[in-house]
Amino acid sequence: MSIRVENSLVATDSSDGLVSIRVGDQTFGVPVLSVQDVISETPINRVPLAPPEVAGSLNLRGRIVTAVDMRRRLGMAPRATDDRSMCVIVEHGGELYALVVDDVGDVLWLEPAEHEPGPVTLSPAWRAVCAGLYRLEDELLLVLNVAQVLTLSGTPAMAA
Repeated sequence: MSIRVENSLVATDSSDGLVSIRVGDQTFGVPVLSVQDVISETPINRVPLAPPEVAGSLNLRGRIVTAVDMRRRLGMAPRATDDRSMCVIVEHGGELYALVVDDVGDVLWLEPAEHEPGPVTLSPAWRAVCAGLYRLEDELLLVLNVAQVLTLSGTPAMAA
């Protein structure tokens, strides 16, 4: 499932670039300057005693990358075992992280003047990781604050 936006703008120095992603039924935007790579489904190895939102680690061209399950991070229901996922590789603090998402769409170039603060109706968990929103033609695009997304609970997962 790809996300298409009919009236996206051509990149200019005054526009905000966002890589659109889907997690559940919601569209999010990851700042394009944070994105290093997008990869299709890849084997993820569980990490014992990791925080619950950490899906595990993966090998990306010889580098070990921490994989964050965005459904779990956002408090959503887990994806079905047969559902496909994708990883958006982001860099933060000199480390690479893989945001495990349901789908990756287009790069959108949006006018900064159209950026709005996050609505007060967002859950506290979502408000903590969102840096505002854009109104698209038929949906809201919530902008992810990558640094906040990667601030994990630190609570070890219980052994399953």
